[in-house]
Amino acid sequence: MTEEIIIAGFGGQGVLSMGKILAYSGIMQDQEVSWMPSYGPEMRGGTANVTVIISDERISSPILSTFDTAIILNQQSMDKFEDAVKPGGVLIYDPNGITRHPEREDIEVYQIAAAEEASNMGMNKVFNMVVLGGYLKVKPLVKMDNVIKGLKKSLPERYHHLLPVNEKAIKRGLEIVQEYKKN
Repeated sequence: MTEEIIIAGFGGQGVLSMGKILAYSGIMQDQEVSWMPSYGPEMRGGTANVTVIISDERISSPILSTFDTAIILNQQSMDKFEDAVKPGGVLIYDPNGITRHPEREDIEVYQIAAAEEASNMGMNKVFNMVVLGGYLKVKPLVKMDNVIKGLKKSLPERYHHLLPVNEKAIKRGLEIVQEYKKN
């Protein structure tokens, strides 16, 4: 099993952190992983994406042009990566700020209102964890206890008091992700 993922959005949305947590989770399951971030010099507010590969076999290269899954968090990323999802693959997106919804019919498309849900929770900073929960519902390739270990490893110790809130956000994402139906 090999899963090739692109997570893309604006800097500050937790794109790189989400990828890092997935990578750590794979490591906790004794899988091979690759985590390759890409972002502009402007960081927060600019575009950011990360490629994550989780595999049972050695990973020959972290450089990919097509993906099994794309997690899209803004319109620029939708425009850039929708066509990069392999036929039969998965695209998960937050509709907040999306003006052109996915149009492909040869992939599975899921929507998760993570920005709205994080706002409802009163914690906008857990937006990425809601999205991560949605991804794990659609593609449960890492166990939840390993995700929590990965979260603990990636969060600085001074923020460990936020682990329960992040875990709650992941669980909420599991509940609210839904298949997107084109009109």
